Amino acid sequence: MKYGLQFRDVFAAWESLLDGVLITLLLSACAMLGGLAIGIACAAGRVYGPGWLKRLVAAYVEVIRNTPLLVQLFLIFFGLPSFGIRLDGFTAAVLALVINLGAYTTEIVRAGLEAVPRAQVEAGHSLGLSGLQVFRYIVMFPALKAMFPALASQFVLLMLATSIVSQISVEDLFHAASIVQSRTFRDFEVYVVIGGLYLGLAFVFRGLFAALYYWTFARR
Repeated sequence: MKYGLQFRDVFAAWESLLDGVLITLLLSACAMLGGLAIGIACAAGRVYGPGWLKRLVAAYVEVIRNTPLLVQLFLIFFGLPSFGIRLDGFTAAVLALVINLGAYTTEIVRAGLEAVPRAQVEAGHSLGLSGLQVFRYIVMFPALKAMFPALASQFVLLMLATSIVSQISVEDLFHAASIVQSRTFRDFEVYVVIGGLYLGLAFVFRGLFAALYYWTFARR
């Protein structure tokens, strides 16, 4: 049996696919900002905090990194209502992605913080700077430079992982593709196009991060 490729019906649904791309970008941006904030706070706690905080952060990182993102998403969306906490799909998706990304960025940021020579930190304290000032002016910039490539890669992976939120009917790119597929029955064509869109988004993200690295670090 010969299969003839027909992309016309898929391309005719470009508005739905564009809406899905925008939702995917919004999810990615929210998750990246939230995950980075959690990563910086938890990494600082794990490197400079008291023993109980270090153990608490370590437990969070191990639990999240060793359980599937889909399970985490379902626990938030389907599990929390058992305790009277109901979230809409988009909010639950963002929360799950932020919590998941936060665990991974914690380890990346921690490695960056520990890469800063201890002598620089001690020099900052000897100049009379507070702990927060030392962290802000002496530690963060060289640490960010060291960890930036790993963070950028993790952010791209996070963008690709947003496709999982279609499982709770969030109208992201993959969800839009599923609707187009159900209407056109052009399975191969739909997922080729969607794969190309995700690939294009990944290249765009990589280009943006490369430009950001150049303007923030390489030019200095």
